[in-house]
Amino acid sequence: MYAIVRAGGRQEKVSVGDILTIDKVTVAPGDSIELKPLLIVDGATVTSDAGKLAKVTVKAEVMKATKGPKITIMKYKNKTGYRKRQGHRQPLTQVKVTAIDA
Repeated sequence: MYAIVRAGGRQEKVSVGDILTIDKVTVAPGDSIELKPLLIVDGATVTSDAGKLAKVTVKAEVMKATKGPKITIMKYKNKTGYRKRQGHRQPLTQVKVTAIDA
């Protein structure tokens, strides 16, 4: 059994025990969160009806807060001496899927 859930503006395929990295959530490590299911696949049965999915819960436990890879942004204008360098690391959260209750 697996589910397609909406997590941090993206869709992720998850099953029980999976560890995934999503955009930052403001929840302490060890607490649990609920992810919104978009599709449930259980063997040959595929559920995508909004009424039935409203009853389904996908629970995940927050493991730790992390950061993504360093991204370097460079701006340059020719013949003027203008150079600007900027870095960015996206804050992320690691979660472990604990249950898919259908």
